Amino acid sequence: MLPYLELPQLSLPLGQKIDIFGVLSTIGVGVGAVLAARAARKYGPGDEEPLRGVVTWAVMFGLYGGHLLHLFGYHPELLRADDPFLVLRFWEGLSSMGGVLGALIGIFVYFRRIKTPVMPYLDALALGTAPGWAIARVGCFLVHDHPGVKSDFFLAVNWPGGPRHDLGLYDVFVLLALTVVLYVASTLKLKQGRLMGILAVTYSASRFGLDFLRASDMAFVDRRYFGLTPAQYIVVGLFGVGVWLLTRPAPEVQRVELAVPKVAAVEPAQT
Repeated sequence: MLPYLELPQLSLPLGQKIDIFGVLSTIGVGVGAVLAARAARKYGPGDEEPLRGVVTWAVMFGLYGGHLLHLFGYHPELLRADDPFLVLRFWEGLSSMGGVLGALIGIFVYFRRIKTPVMPYLDALALGTAPGWAIARVGCFLVHDHPGVKSDFFLAVNWPGGPRHDLGLYDVFVLLALTVVLYVASTLKLKQGRLMGILAVTYSASRFGLDFLRASDMAFVDRRYFGLTPAQYIVVGLFGVGVWLLTRPAPEVQRVELAVPKVAAVEPAQT
């Protein structure tokens, strides 16, 4: 059984504070961006510049997407008429799945803005997303954002009131395993988009199952809709996208026929 750790917050200028989740999330974004750019050079189209520019868009859309799903999907009871600015304070409550949706929207908006197709970069993004997300999930585990049902499992965390599953920890294991799978698969020269398809299908399936272990007997728990969490509905859609990426025909390679100039025959001069 694992101990329940409570790490102190770090003090920032102007009296602000940040916990370990914020630190590790920032590190995860940085690591993911570097690995995605490296993958674009080695495995993808060879041009990493779009992936350098997309980071800011993905982060900003991801932060607000995570905050909005946290408020409107998981905890609508937090919305109060006397605090209309809570919607704007994105640092006060984040949903990882909302962050994923927001980041995806930001990525597509950015690529549309620069008039560049996103499909050739999806596999590079997958190779950066899985390890970067795993680092951020370590932060989720350390602040115990995702309590599960009570359990005597050997990886359960000894929460106050009794040991429980910690879904943040389990997500770390899933994403680290997927990182290994994706980097091994990247050596097989799969068709375009297959790596992102693998990530979408496998993570969605694992997340859908693990969310059934989330706690429902605590004061501040995730809201259910017909027995499912908001994330479970979202990953059903992501699973479908992953299946499409895995089964879509590979894009045809356009061949360019080189025109060979004809050389006129030269008749021998008459003497």
